[in-house]
Formats: sequence, C-alpha cells, structure tokens
Amino acid sequence: MKQIGLYIAAVSLLISCSPNTPKKLPILGNREPVERNVNGKMVSDTIYQTIPHFNFINQDSSSLTDKDFAGKVYVADFFFTSCPSICPTMHRNMLKVYKQFTGIDDVKILSHSIDTRYDVPSRLKKYAAKLGVSGDKWEFVTGEKDSIYNIAKTSYLAAVGEDKSAPGGYMHQGWFILVDKEKHLRGAYDGTNSAEVDKLIGDIQLLLDEYKK
Repeated sequence: MKQIGLYIAAVSLLISCSPNTPKKLPILGNREPVERNVNGKMVSDTIYQTIPHFNFINQDSSSLTDKDFAGKVYVADFFFTSCPSICPTMHRNMLKVYKQFTGIDDVKILSHSIDTRYDVPSRLKKYAAKLGVSGDKWEFVTGEKDSIYNIAKTSYLAAVGEDKSAPGGYMHQGWFILVDKEKHLRGAYDGTNSAEVDKLIGDIQLLLDEYKK
C-alpha cells in the first residue's frame, strides 16, 4: 500500500501543476499499455488493474460476490473483530462514511476479516450490531484464508498476515480503499485519521459526480 501512497502523491503533484485540469481521481494500481485497431488506425490504450471475481460469506451467512457490487462505488478494508489496536478506531471512522451515504444505493462498504478461524458469520453479525450497522450497506465478510489474503495483497495492494508479535496476532494496515463502478482502485486513505476519512467522503462524492457527467 506504500506503493499506492507514492502513486497518489505523484498524480496529485501533476494535477496541481495543471490549473486548467478539472479535478478527477486517479486510477491506481498496475496498468498495461496496449495497442488496438480503431477504424484501421492503431491507437494506444491502457488496461488498468481491476478487482477480480470473489466469493465470500457475509454476516448474514449469505454468499457475497463481486456481482453484489456491480455498478457500485465501494470502500474496502481489512480488520478482525478481536483486534486490540487500530480496528476500533478504523470502524468508528468508517461509521462516518456509512452514515454520510445512508440511503444512497450507489455506495457500499466491504470489510474483510483476516481472522478466518474466529470471525465466523455469527460473530461478524454481533460485531455489526455493536457498531449499529444493519442492512446491506456495510458488509462484513469471511472466507478461505488464502482467498482473503490473496485479494488483499494482489488486488487491493494491502499488507495483511498472521504475526505472533503483532497485537492480537495479526498484522494489517488501516487503509480504506476506494473502488469505482468499473472495479478500479481510485484512492487509499488512512482509516485511523479523521481528516483522511473526511477526504474519503469528499472523494466518494467526487466519484459519484463523475458518473453524472
């Protein structure tokens, strides 16, 4: 995720140096230049990294896949319910996002537990209820350990892992990752920092406004 942070800084600098450029969120992550034939002419294009197919189980013991996020802007993060360090702060801050976009169907939240042994759906349900979360606006999911860890590292570019020396036995970063309707990464924000979360809320609205044009 340090890679994402450096990329955001570089893109922000370029935008700030172009005063006539309308503000638009960058597309983050890996990209691949390609050439394609358009009306007999070779045109350069870019294929951006996207979130792949996934299938997890949510707090209601229902299967949740990438199709449930089709046509949605969403925020993803990684946590565990017994986390004694940053998770409580992260999810108190995420509540601001949840409340800000209540009633707006185009916005969802997806929190992945990295403690796949302990965080069964019933425990995720209790965790959601303690936060005051109901409905399907904010989904809490578990699944196969390899699937959760792989999508964190390769798709969301977030570091997660078991670590006996870390508080609670797990290491993870506190990033909130913004994903657009095309499954592109559009921003990463420190979930423990209120100012960063306020920026996330503004950027979600900016992204929603892109789709109105």
